[in-house]
Amino acid sequence: MITAKVFSGKNYCVLGLARSGMATVETLLASGARVTAWDRREEPREALAGRCEIGDPLEIDLTGFDGIVVSPGVPLNTHPIAERARAAGVPIIGDIELFALARAELPAHSVVGITGTNGKSTTTALVHHMLAEAGVPTRMGGNIGLPVLSRDPLPEGGVYVFELSSYQIDLTRSLACEAAALINITPDHLDRYDDFAAYAFAKGRLFTMQGAGQFAVFGCADAPTSAIQQAEAARRPDGRAVCVDAWAWEPLQKDWPSLQGPHNLQNAAIAAALTQQLGLTREQVLVGLASFAGLPHRMERMGSANGVLFVNDSKATNPASTAPALAAYPPVEGKPRLHWICGGLAKEDNLDDCAPHFGNVAAAYTIGEAGPMFADLLEPHMHVERCELLAEAVSRSIAAAKEGDVILFSPACASFDQFRDYEARGDTFRELAANIGCDATPAECGFDSRSAA
Repeated sequence: MITAKVFSGKNYCVLGLARSGMATVETLLASGARVTAWDRREEPREALAGRCEIGDPLEIDLTGFDGIVVSPGVPLNTHPIAERARAAGVPIIGDIELFALARAELPAHSVVGITGTNGKSTTTALVHHMLAEAGVPTRMGGNIGLPVLSRDPLPEGGVYVFELSSYQIDLTRSLACEAAALINITPDHLDRYDDFAAYAFAKGRLFTMQGAGQFAVFGCADAPTSAIQQAEAARRPDGRAVCVDAWAWEPLQKDWPSLQGPHNLQNAAIAAALTQQLGLTREQVLVGLASFAGLPHRMERMGSANGVLFVNDSKATNPASTAPALAAYPPVEGKPRLHWICGGLAKEDNLDDCAPHFGNVAAAYTIGEAGPMFADLLEPHMHVERCELLAEAVSRSIAAAKEGDVILFSPACASFDQFRDYEARGDTFRELAANIGCDATPAECGFDSRSAA
């Protein structure tokens, strides 16, 4: 794990003892800090009994604490801990801020921070992959992967690559990334912020924490992202806060099977800018782009059966997330080739974000609670099969698809009407596609999560 003398003798309270919370407690204890820990669940409290103080920060005196470390999932706009900490003059921070405080004691390294409303997981994983392929010691953390504090420090020359949500940025005060990226900003998580402007401001704080000489790259395809880029460019030397030129890479995109679609072109271009800033050559960048396998459940190319490609995009839980997947598979010789399985628990009462790409869809197969509404919306534009259950949709789409077609599971909905989460939903799609499509296990059919790299 990561430890640091900077925590020795300090007094911290850790609220929430899931994976990152437990890693935080272990780091602080091993660093010589005094720790008070709390979770509503009894099991983690019992696991720490005798090793640190157990106390609810909503009930104990917070005077004298150096920080209250909370999970990004704690809604600071409504949770009473925010007012209690404010009254006691104690900062509320997250594990990324602890990492930032420990950086001076770690072997010389660089940090890449990546944020945005959409695309940050893919871009983070891609940067990590490209560095690893080039032989650079690297670790992925933040909103993806294992808690960074639970991992051993990288050797000198290593690069930590962090996916950072607005919630994590809210809990960070001193993370000055050597290279950072803002992909885009669209309305999201507005239950946690006063308005959209406050949400955009939270994203922008990642860049105000950087020094003027550090590097930042921006998607610049939306007005809020462009505004932040312009503000940062005004305080930095030329070339240190730039808009990405995604279309300069477009002629090469055909060689990146897991990075199709305009959104992935932008993700790839941003990843290229970040990694080249860290010293990778253009040749190393191209190798990494071509060999990237993608993320499970996010436009995941599972494999092919009888000439039909199966794509698992279960992580698309709203229409804005599904739109890029629809855009990634245009018609061939004028014929649409997408068989789109969609539906679940709707977050919106429309599919407006997807509408520009309806011409790519040969047929839609609607499922779940949203199925009837989606069918009504889609029938004026395409052939629709009303299926209700995922198994029926998979069976009908396989029966209809021809060689060269694509069966895309991109629900544009939450999973909670029929599945525990989007991962369980995507795993079920993989099993059904293999069993119905080629009478084999997923691995035998080539439908493991990394088969199409």
